Amino acid sequence: MSIRVAKTGNEAFAEAMRQINPDVVAAYPITPATEIVQIFSQFVADGIVKTEYIAVESEHSAMSACIGASAAGARTMTGTSSQGLALMWEMLYIAAGLRLPIIMSVVNRALSSPINIHCDHSDGMGARDSGWIQIFSENVQEAYDNIIQAVRIAEHPDVRLPVMATTDGFILSHCLEVAEFLDDDVVQKFVGDAPHRPNILDFENPITLGALDLQDYYFEHRRQVAEAMSKSIKAIDEIASEYEKLTGRRYDFFETYKLDDAEYAIILIGSTTGTAKDVVDELRSKGKKVGLMKIRVFRPFNYLKVRKALENVKVLGVMDRADGLNSFCGPLYSEICTSLYEANNRPLLMNFIYGLGGREVKEEDIENTFEHLFRAGKEGKTVNTVYIGVRE
Repeated sequence: MSIRVAKTGNEAFAEAMRQINPDVVAAYPITPATEIVQIFSQFVADGIVKTEYIAVESEHSAMSACIGASAAGARTMTGTSSQGLALMWEMLYIAAGLRLPIIMSVVNRALSSPINIHCDHSDGMGARDSGWIQIFSENVQEAYDNIIQAVRIAEHPDVRLPVMATTDGFILSHCLEVAEFLDDDVVQKFVGDAPHRPNILDFENPITLGALDLQDYYFEHRRQVAEAMSKSIKAIDEIASEYEKLTGRRYDFFETYKLDDAEYAIILIGSTTGTAKDVVDELRSKGKKVGLMKIRVFRPFNYLKVRKALENVKVLGVMDRADGLNSFCGPLYSEICTSLYEANNRPLLMNFIYGLGGREVKEEDIENTFEHLFRAGKEGKTVNTVYIGVRE
């Protein structure tokens, strides 16, 4: 049913795409996501998959081609990173607004300028309000599992929204980890055939896509996208439960680690979570009541569940691997603040910006973060925003 292998994040994404066997992949290469579509294009050349592979001249064209293919009823996938995702900006909104279940592998990388090819989350966070469901990965195993679940989520009849599943650039995309891959037939059975949906090639039931939509209906159609995002919360949970029965691996909107009795906690996204868990273990061994929360699904943001999980924390540090550049806070911090505004017991809150442009995050950086929280708890006040690991 499954096999344990050593794979990079890019290889995991490509293998999952091969097992899914989409109808169409349209892509343009960009570091550090190039390998995903490069490996997959070899599958196409070797006749291993039935996919129609479209090599285009830019990422804007890649998403445009995906939109056309998906509008015609095809199961459609792509992959990109950083400036490539930014070049798709216009088309991301169109894909979501047209309710097209496109799946995209995103390797998180800093946005220029200055030019940088290494990890932070500024690209994904920039697309957070485009109407795409966003699932972040801590490790290669999660990357593989997330992309498979993403197909079912996107095509769920109550959702029909595009989904991006991400990894951290180079940290996961190019590093080997041991992961458990399912057999091909198991994946095919899980994702199944793409369900029929209205499409522009169904001549017996003609539809219009992309029409002019002015004051008379635009508001209602945007509200429908928001409603689909809300409904996806239930669909994501149901599909995760089904996947757990299949694999034994449980995925939720977030993961907690030693949070139940924690007085001091941090929240973060992505690969740094592993380092942070080691620091939590070390501080626990010294009698400190610390814990953490890792956000997996950033869109939709399950704020009610987040609020409940944090109700007993006294001091909370929110770690952003993206700077909002707005003089106040990063994007994750604003979500957590909003979620906790109506909490009965609001913790003291601090925002930390870390790891921009691939800056290495060490255990002492996480320890430094907790030291700030300990100090805030003692003094009863916080300071915003703190930059961790930056040279003065």
